[in-house]
Amino acid sequence: MEEKACLCALNRIFGFTPKTGTALVSHLGSAAEVFRLSRKDLEALMGPNSRYVRQLTFEAADTEAEELLRLDRNHICFVGFTEEGYPPLLRECEDAPVGLYIKSTSPASCLWTQKRTIAVVGSRDISPYGKEWCERIVAGIASAQVQPTIISGLALGTDICAHKTAMEHGLPTIAVMATGPESVYPHRHREIAERMCFTPGCALITDYPPGTAPLAVHFLRRNRIIAGMSDSTILIESKIKGGGMMTSRLAFSYDREVYALPGRIDDIRSQGCNHLIRAKIAEPIASLSEMMESLGLGMAGKSVGVSMEQAMERLYRGRMNEEEFSMMTDIFSMIRKTRGITLDELADRSGLGYGKVSSIVGMLESDGMITTDLLQRCCINTKKFQ
Repeated sequence: MEEKACLCALNRIFGFTPKTGTALVSHLGSAAEVFRLSRKDLEALMGPNSRYVRQLTFEAADTEAEELLRLDRNHICFVGFTEEGYPPLLRECEDAPVGLYIKSTSPASCLWTQKRTIAVVGSRDISPYGKEWCERIVAGIASAQVQPTIISGLALGTDICAHKTAMEHGLPTIAVMATGPESVYPHRHREIAERMCFTPGCALITDYPPGTAPLAVHFLRRNRIIAGMSDSTILIESKIKGGGMMTSRLAFSYDREVYALPGRIDDIRSQGCNHLIRAKIAEPIASLSEMMESLGLGMAGKSVGVSMEQAMERLYRGRMNEEEFSMMTDIFSMIRKTRGITLDELADRSGLGYGKVSSIVGMLESDGMITTDLLQRCCINTKKFQ
């Protein structure tokens, strides 16, 4: 009896109680051994009234073997928790699923070769502030010396913003879904999901078997996988209750790093982030460069061999129009040519006005490209480009 088919059957049977499935395999030495037990032995092991005893049959494993052949024709593989290719960080969690369905052109084992995995999660009802900072954070991560994999849930709002920005900046990204591996929810994200499937290092992942519909309860189970397979979780925006909050709390329970974007105290979308910061569950994101170093990625804009021009391209080209990008590069060039130039001087020379220049300088400083002092004198952050 094929071990993979038995693991796949156990994953279907123990989907909502994975600890029971993984414990059985660990106790007996293999998934196949579970299906070799007689009904009497199963009852002795699990109790005479266990609802699982009647499901652990040879027919269940045979059915999954046929299902795996069909999935393989659609470039979908199944990886059990005892097999190579299962996310190593997820395996450390006591409630890790028995297995995962993975749709990707990359071999499963190659998806975890990146040095870091970072979850970016948050509200479906993302605000312009949240969207801007989600893009800036992921773009900043893409410019760091260590290139991680971005993990999210393919949902509306924060999730899809994180996936799209990662792909725009050349970062691998993985979507953890709350449906079966053959479907995409919401349907409007099918196009980017297909792009992810055929982009090296990217993938669609789920522990739900084929045919599973996107029910509300399924998203709760999905969140533990996002948190479990990530070194760190970044919460962009969230109400006090929401999927992003649950993912962040799960990450904290797994002893993983959690970061949250602070917001206005009267903004309902920032209440969750502010609460996690106040409860010391999450570190506040106050500086992109500081967060990069804390994540172990090096400094933003400091990719190996990166020039100032390359850093500007990577950070800003994809997230603003040509006119805005031109203004940004002009201000950066003036600061580069005149060390210690003030905001007033920049406003006079550029003709953009103090307010616009102040906004541009604030963005450059937040992204670690420049530094300013109390007298509003601006200098290039040369440590990035040494």
